[in-house]
Amino acid sequence: MVITQDELVCMDLPTPFDENLGTVLVAGATGYIGGRLVPELIARGYTVRVMVRAESPEHSERWPEAEVVVADALVEEELSAALKDVDVAYYLIHSMLVGPRRFQDADTHAAHNFRVAAEAQGVKRIIYLGGLGDTQKNLSSHLSSRSQVAGEFFKGSVPVTVLRAAVIIGSGSASYEMINHLVRKVPLFLVPAWAKTKCQPIGLRDVLKILIGVLELPQSAGRVYDIGGPDVLTYEQILKTHAEVLGKKRRFIPSPISSIGFYSYITSLLTPIPAAITWCLMESVTHDVVCEEHDMWDLIPFRRITCKEAFVLALSREEQDTVSTRWSDSYPPDYELAIKLSEINGSPTYTSSYSLVSSKSAQSLFRSITHIGGNNGWFHSTFLWRIRGGIDRLLRGVGTTRGRRSASGLRVNDVVDFWRVEKIHYSRQLLLRAEMKVPGYAWLEFRVDPISGDKNRLSVNAYYKTKGLWGRTYWYIFLPFHHFIFDDLIKQIEKRSAE
Repeated sequence: MVITQDELVCMDLPTPFDENLGTVLVAGATGYIGGRLVPELIARGYTVRVMVRAESPEHSERWPEAEVVVADALVEEELSAALKDVDVAYYLIHSMLVGPRRFQDADTHAAHNFRVAAEAQGVKRIIYLGGLGDTQKNLSSHLSSRSQVAGEFFKGSVPVTVLRAAVIIGSGSASYEMINHLVRKVPLFLVPAWAKTKCQPIGLRDVLKILIGVLELPQSAGRVYDIGGPDVLTYEQILKTHAEVLGKKRRFIPSPISSIGFYSYITSLLTPIPAAITWCLMESVTHDVVCEEHDMWDLIPFRRITCKEAFVLALSREEQDTVSTRWSDSYPPDYELAIKLSEINGSPTYTSSYSLVSSKSAQSLFRSITHIGGNNGWFHSTFLWRIRGGIDRLLRGVGTTRGRRSASGLRVNDVVDFWRVEKIHYSRQLLLRAEMKVPGYAWLEFRVDPISGDKNRLSVNAYYKTKGLWGRTYWYIFLPFHHFIFDDLIKQIEKRSAE
């Protein structure tokens, strides 16, 4: 998705463009915040380098004006080339998606590697976006990890600017989608005591303005800034604010249940956000996350948007189908390194194919293909997909409710429910890779191939690569459903193709 001039939010920043600044590296560019920051930096006029963990044609197509470098922050030797000749590096990497038991060690290790490499390459400054929380109290593992990363950077000789934010509200953010789906689906909220905890949410566009503002103000180096919006609300009030925006009447009653594990698991079942993320986010709700100082307000003076305005803007972007990044861009955490269909040894263990001949154009058929999933559903097969997705969510997988970033467009690495786009050749091929929990590797391919005259063959092919008895048993358990799912699916795609 190309960002238009009207969608850029940093063009009216009060800070001056720094014409003496060299290359700016964005580590974590494929994530939610990084994906929004890169086009803002480019539009501002900076020379941008994006750091990704694996090569993909999607990166150069998405950011043709930026340099793309491949490096993993957990592999120290790969960082030297990424940081060579870099003036300022944004560090927007976090490992929260691997789950609460592992992300603290991964975060600290990655930050250490990055700091050491930055020092060796003579980087002039690191800008890190962390989390709010009183460092004098026992923080959640999520907030504690963010604090440890900041501490790791301050151990080095490279000046650091640390920004600490609480809940970030913007179209596609995990926090926003959790709130949005809960308010839409739940008529009665059982409110635990920790829902009275105070929070200072901030709109995504304000975060982007501050990220670029501190880049243009060298005096912000060596400082920690708390950033937040103008509202200090309880989590209950945040839910009520969004209910007001949606025009939904919702009841809130006190609850004797206060288990974070219980609420995070229920939230993961009712929203697109998997349990690994909901646990990490909700574990922090027992702590007040309010700005302890307000120096940023004087450093970069502009009007911060309210919580209500942030919700309205997020809903507007969804309604206009202009959501450019989403939390699912980085989940599962190892999706960039996943084995592709073209990389497997030999042929798939099993293949299942269905096809029909259509007189409709390739463009029309393919347009219908690219609209499947998300709120558009899987036509008559949606019920069966939901059963499989429900099993996956119970196993703490991604499930089918993960949805999609855009209702009308797809790009490589986009999520489509429990699939991810591995390859797309417009008007010809869409290849999806499964990310649900399966004992093997699975792909779903849609093809439109010309045949005689003005006819086209529309086909769907399921590929499965597995080893062992359980993997083979899994295939044969679901094989009887293939006819109901895929035969009906291609018929509905053809039927809904408009000339």
